[in-house]
Amino acid sequence: MTDALHLSGTVVLDDERETGDVWVLGGRLTFERPRTASTTRVDGWVLPGLVDVHCHIGLAAEGPVDEETATRQALADRDAGVLLVRDAGSPADTSWVHARPDLPRLLRAGHHLARPKRYLRHYGRELANPADLPDAVHQEAVRGDGWVKIVADWIDRDLGSRADLAPLWPADVLAAAVAAAHDAGARVTAHTFATESVDPLLDAGIDCLEHATGATPAQIDRIALLGVPVTATLLQVAQFEAIAAQGEPRFPRFAARMRAMGERRYRHVRDLYDAGVPILVGTDAGGTIGHGRIAEEAAEMVSAGVPAPDVVAAASWRTRAWLGVDAIAEGASADVVVYDRDPRRDVDALRAPTAVVLRGTRYR
Repeated sequence: MTDALHLSGTVVLDDERETGDVWVLGGRLTFERPRTASTTRVDGWVLPGLVDVHCHIGLAAEGPVDEETATRQALADRDAGVLLVRDAGSPADTSWVHARPDLPRLLRAGHHLARPKRYLRHYGRELANPADLPDAVHQEAVRGDGWVKIVADWIDRDLGSRADLAPLWPADVLAAAVAAAHDAGARVTAHTFATESVDPLLDAGIDCLEHATGATPAQIDRIALLGVPVTATLLQVAQFEAIAAQGEPRFPRFAARMRAMGERRYRHVRDLYDAGVPILVGTDAGGTIGHGRIAEEAAEMVSAGVPAPDVVAAASWRTRAWLGVDAIAEGASADVVVYDRDPRRDVDALRAPTAVVLRGTRYR
């Protein structure tokens, strides 16, 4: 006899649909009560597993980490209810995660693609010749899981006291690179802080923007018109003040811009939301931000003025649909999170899941 898990209460299927019961049997979800299984019941609000859409498993502040450290990172995400990760660039080969049923599902974007001295040391694949970007994008598309990550702008320290954020790639090269990814069946996301990078990325047909802190009102309207999602990464943008203070003695222009973007981060996210831009939930974990902080990122988005129901939907079923991964459906993999109260009414409920079920196994 096979044991079943009975999830009862409010089962959220999507924006419009809820049901009262779903069962976990043989690692799959079913809406039909099992007839031959002993059943353990868990009551609460049941959501499709959360999604951290900007996360770096395999990366720490100093660069790539070993498998043991990457495993701890992934487990911290899982225990926070994140059962699907779009890895937004990693210098480590984390393809081994696919063989670990106890770790979140992982969609890898391959290496960050950057230029020498134009990104964080030991993080990215550095291309000495900008014209090599399309070929590199194709290679990373083959290496990854349907995504490629381009670093679109970074500080140009060679300008000394005049140094500021500046694009890394000519517009025509950027367009060819995005086309190369699309030809390989992959989508492209881009790190962008600078205003100057936004329009070339949109012209190139970019599929997603990370941070987009420099977007002007006119650019926000254009992002909305094109339907390009933006990952807000408010935990990361909250660090802009510290970055500005560190850089101010040598790079005052850069520091002033970073400080201004950090100070207006809440207003910026509200402007994106009010314009109709799809806002994704990503912690930017890895590097300087710890894993397992999806609830804090969601709370920050609510503090910025995004309604809790939209934040929770973006952290769960909406982004699963956008990534092409099942939510709660007949026969789908049993990847769900249970809470003792409705996170759509109280986003802080995300901080304490009462059950985390991944591939049918309950971990919490």
